[in-house]
Amino acid sequence: MRPDHRLGVSDIEPGLPTGVGTGIGSMPGTQPREAIRVAAGELDLPFLPELPARGVGADMIGRTGALLVELPVDMVHRAYRLADHPNTTTRRAADWLRWDLDALEEHWETTGLTGTGVVKVQACGPLTFAANVELRGGHKIVKDRGAVRDVAASLTEGLRNHIAEVRRRLGARVVVQLDEPDVGRVIDGTVTPLTRLDPIRPVAAPDAAELLQQMIDALGVPVLLHSCGRPRWDLTGRLERVALSLDVTGLRPDRDYDALGAFIDSGGVLAAGLIPTAEPPGPVDAESLAGRLTETVDRIGLPRRILRDNLLVTPTCGLASATPAWAARALTLASEVASGLAADPDFGN
Repeated sequence: MRPDHRLGVSDIEPGLPTGVGTGIGSMPGTQPREAIRVAAGELDLPFLPELPARGVGADMIGRTGALLVELPVDMVHRAYRLADHPNTTTRRAADWLRWDLDALEEHWETTGLTGTGVVKVQACGPLTFAANVELRGGHKIVKDRGAVRDVAASLTEGLRNHIAEVRRRLGARVVVQLDEPDVGRVIDGTVTPLTRLDPIRPVAAPDAAELLQQMIDALGVPVLLHSCGRPRWDLTGRLERVALSLDVTGLRPDRDYDALGAFIDSGGVLAAGLIPTAEPPGPVDAESLAGRLTETVDRIGLPRRILRDNLLVTPTCGLASATPAWAARALTLASEVASGLAADPDFGN
C-alpha cells in the first residue's frame, strides 16, 4: 500500500509518496502567494517554490546560500562567493526564504491542511553548489576538497533546521530534493577554472557518492536527487535510500534503459520528468502523456504496476521560464497523469 500523503506528522515517517504529481522547484513570477497557490493547489505533493525572477538570492544557488550555517554567501562580480560575514546578499536570500515560508504557512492554515500532508522543499546539492560558488580567492569551491566537505556539512545542518521549521509551521511531513544538475561536470573535471593553467581535478564518482550518501543518511527524510541533465549512473548506482528525478523524455535506450530498469526493479522510486516546461505548439493532454510514459516502461521491460507503485510525475525541469498559465497547466497535467496511472485497474499486482 502506498503511503497516504494525508497522514499526520505524528505517524511513523513513511517513504516518498508515489502515484502523485509534483513540480521541480522553480516557478515564474515574483509573488510567493500566487506561486504557492498553484504549487499547492494543483498537486498531491506540493512544493515550496523558488522564484528566481526576483533576482540575486532568489535562484537555486541563492536559496541554498540562505540555508547554509555559518557560511555566508555574497555576490561578487556577478558570481556567488563565500564571504567572511553576513551581507546584503545573505540577508536578502534569508528574507525571501522566510517570506516564502510565511506564504506557505498561510496557505496551509487557510485551506485547513495544518497538521496533515506532505510538502517538498528543494536545495542545490553540495557538488553543484561547489561547482558554481567561489572561494574568497576566486577559485570554485570544488577545487578545495576540504571546502566541499565544509559546504556539505553546513548544508546538512541547514537543511535539518529547514525541515524542522517546515514541520513546526505546517505540521506536515517533509521531502527534500537535492538539485545536482552539474554533478557530471564535477565528476568529469570540466568545471571552468579560474585560469586555464590551474584546472580543477575531477571528483571521482565513489567520492561524490560518499559525500551525498552522508547527507541523505543525516537528513532522516525521503530524499529526491534531481538533475535535468543526462543520468549519471556511475554516481546514482552507488547511492542508497534515495529516489531519482530525471527527464525521461531524453533517455537513451542504449545507455539508460538497463540502468533505470535495474534501479526500479530493486524498488527504487523515480520522479519521471514528462511534462514540457514550455507550452508546446500543438495540443497536449494527460492521456497522450500517460501513453508515452507507459510506452517507455514497456520498452524498458518493466511491469506496468511500477507506474503506480514506483513513480511520481513532474515537468521535465523547472518552470521559471514558463508563462504563468502554462506553469499551472503543466502541474495540473503532472497530477492528472500520475493519478490516472495510479488508478488504472489494468496494472494490478
